[in-house]
Amino acid sequence: MKRTVSTLLFSSAILASLTAMAEPPLPGGLGPAELGQGKPAPTTPALPSGLSLPNGAATEPTLPGGLGDDNTFSSTAAHHSPFSLHGFAETRIGQRLHDDELQRNTSIGEGRVQLSLDYTGDKVTANVTGDFLFDDVQRDKSVQLDRGRGPFDLREAWIQTPVNRHLDIKAGRQILTWGVGDLLFINDLFPKDWNSFFSGRDTEYLKAPSDALKLAFYFEPANLDVVYVPEFDSDRFIDGQRISFYNPLIGDHSGRDMPVNPDFPHGRELAVRLYKNLAGAELAFYGYDGYWKSPNGYDPYKEQNTFPELRVWGASLRGNLGQGIASAEVGYYDSREDRNGSDPLINNSETRLLLAYEQELVRDLTGTLQYYVERLEDYDDYRDNLPAGIPQRDKYRQLLSSRLTWLTHNQNVTWSLFVYYSPTDKDWYARPKVSWKASDQLLLETGINSFGGSEETTFFGQFEEASNLYAAIRYSF
Repeated sequence: MKRTVSTLLFSSAILASLTAMAEPPLPGGLGPAELGQGKPAPTTPALPSGLSLPNGAATEPTLPGGLGDDNTFSSTAAHHSPFSLHGFAETRIGQRLHDDELQRNTSIGEGRVQLSLDYTGDKVTANVTGDFLFDDVQRDKSVQLDRGRGPFDLREAWIQTPVNRHLDIKAGRQILTWGVGDLLFINDLFPKDWNSFFSGRDTEYLKAPSDALKLAFYFEPANLDVVYVPEFDSDRFIDGQRISFYNPLIGDHSGRDMPVNPDFPHGRELAVRLYKNLAGAELAFYGYDGYWKSPNGYDPYKEQNTFPELRVWGASLRGNLGQGIASAEVGYYDSREDRNGSDPLINNSETRLLLAYEQELVRDLTGTLQYYVERLEDYDDYRDNLPAGIPQRDKYRQLLSSRLTWLTHNQNVTWSLFVYYSPTDKDWYARPKVSWKASDQLLLETGINSFGGSEETTFFGQFEEASNLYAAIRYSF
């Protein structure tokens, strides 16, 4: 509750700042309108690599067309307001493809209205974006901004300004994305919303907001981004409220009957990225100091899942190769509370690697292939200290992913297929989708989230009963 109130107060301050900066008054009416209960299992279903936004997605939200630098108001140019209000209204419904006695048959059933207010001045840009939501599945009545629950979700509330030619500052609630993976993360340790992604919401909702201060330094040798988060922002992880998961402590699935209620840390997070273009390729180095983003630890005294301390070092490289674009990313996950791997209640350290290639196969048909692997460090200690009955992880977990995107009907219809397959876990996750841009304002979409595997204890295999079919209608304005 304290976190929610402070975020709302910060948003109100931004709105007040926007109003104060405007030369004319704002037109009337425009405004910002993974494990069980009791004794949960020691690990939450941790995502093998995160799922990132597709390659090419912008790190910063783009301002809508028409926002210029001319803020001079006269009798002939009074319509050049620094403010712009836009958004969309959407209905999205979905049905499970398998029965799950721990969840409702409706996988998603919601109405959403998003309002986004932009301000563009000579020295300052700002944005406030909020979603008003009716959710027929979870039906939370109280607003929890840090968990993304309730009838209102504050997506963004930030102010950005250049200090000088070498430094930009962006402060407030913002969506952040790093790394080179396509729906796979290594060095992107910003929060994700896995419930949204697996349930059939738009891919943009995979990225959850961060309450952060971002400093962007621009120098001739290289550029440097520094992100400071004063209070830890976790993933919106699988907690059983909407999607069931395998609970190794009871040897079965947990859902609404045993939702996860972890112990959240109150420490800060710090992330840095040093990057430079070299002969047409982008080289980047990353650092992160904070916590595991999902509650994969367990405190037997409190009988609660925890977020163990984590430090990550990594690098990425992306550039042209042949007729396409090749990329690579690596990261070392230093699990600071269990560096020798002997504590079965805390994540072991890991090394993660991603190799990817993207190319236009024929006109309007693009393909992407990715190979990802996790190496569990201190594996002998992990295996020797694993409690009886808990499924044992492999030392190496491999994952292949492929995306096909085909544009037809004058590029108004998009056919998309994204598939994950793990040859080590023998499980998979497929995301076929088709969307039709009926007009500049109207978009219709339907798709499937399909999970499967030979074992219910593997990452994707545990979600087989969460497979669903969904459809959506969105009107933008």
